[in-house]
Amino acid sequence: MLSFEQKLENYAELIVKVGANVQKGQTLMLQASIDAAELARLIVKKAYEAGAYSVKVRWSDDEVSRISYDLASEESFLEEPKWSAAEKIELAHNGAAFVTITSADPDLLKGVSQQKIKNANKATRTAMAPYSALSRAFKISWNLATTPSKAWAAKVFPGLLEEEQVAKLWDAIFRMVRADRPDPLGTWEEHIRQLKRRAAYLNDKQYGMLHYIGPGTDLTIELPKRHIWLGGSKQNEQGTWFVPNLPTEEVYTAPLRTGVNGTVSSTKPLSYSGIVIDDFSFTFENGRVVSVTAAQGEETLKGLLETDEGARYLGEVALVPHRSPISDSNILFYKTLFDENASCHLAVGSAYTACIEGGVDMSPEQLTQNGLNVSMAHTDFMIGSGELDIYGVTGDGAREPVFLKGNWAF
Repeated sequence: MLSFEQKLENYAELIVKVGANVQKGQTLMLQASIDAAELARLIVKKAYEAGAYSVKVRWSDDEVSRISYDLASEESFLEEPKWSAAEKIELAHNGAAFVTITSADPDLLKGVSQQKIKNANKATRTAMAPYSALSRAFKISWNLATTPSKAWAAKVFPGLLEEEQVAKLWDAIFRMVRADRPDPLGTWEEHIRQLKRRAAYLNDKQYGMLHYIGPGTDLTIELPKRHIWLGGSKQNEQGTWFVPNLPTEEVYTAPLRTGVNGTVSSTKPLSYSGIVIDDFSFTFENGRVVSVTAAQGEETLKGLLETDEGARYLGEVALVPHRSPISDSNILFYKTLFDENASCHLAVGSAYTACIEGGVDMSPEQLTQNGLNVSMAHTDFMIGSGELDIYGVTGDGAREPVFLKGNWAF
């Protein structure tokens, strides 16, 4: 049994060496909630020990955010945060690595004006568009990770005492990111090899279409020619390998923008912009969402689709087995970073440009011409379960099982 302190140190080392993979002489930009202060300090230490030139830390606070949404004028949320975006864009062009540690309350913005939320999201996405383009093309190294907050832990474990809630969430996070193992770095090397093996199999197959069948779901997704399945680590423009998400269990690619038809239903709640959206479904025709319903958070979901025209199309198709560490924990995290790695999922919005041959060097117009979606949005939602079957359709129309009863069929 490792101590809490050792597991926390392992986690910080994984974020620095596996996640962002900070190189000697490189600048690291760390964005963290004040709830993540202890981990953030360890990340700074580990980054300098790895040879970082500089570590720039930018803090956030849920309570301040909520006060702002409650009291600031609606017009203020139209203001694009160009000052903070400019810093990230400049650092990205200078080869910096980026780490974001989140711990937000899933219900942080419950009861807040939907117009304020839509304005803020659109303003931020507009200002951050150049940075987002670099990150989605994997031209820079970046990593997303989490730490508990009291509010998040209370949402996940409502039946426990406050101190027990936070401790149990820490234990769950350590398990999911493999920081509780004697050799976490070696464990991650093997895990990444397994993900790449799955991706290689699918790349060899080059299915023309995937057919999803499950409760409330009957959906066909065409895949563009020369599509690429990815999983595990990515390589940035300088040739450095990094892992964008800790944890990660997915193998994913981009769909054909106009090739999605049918209905798909969610299997887990989606925490989006401080609002929980639950029991929802999308119906697609020729790639575009033509109908959306939700038992909870429908207005917020429709607001997401109004980000721009591309937000009504899919940008990601991700395969995650039902029998995976996060799913097997039977914990609903209300955090996409975790819940998406417990379930097959899709994403409305922009595609990852690395999911098609030559895509990282294509213009937005070229990406569209080659069948990929372009948008300021990119939001994952979970559709997997132990009842989901997925079939790959070959060029000659043959159907082969890819997932049966929620798990890999090969």
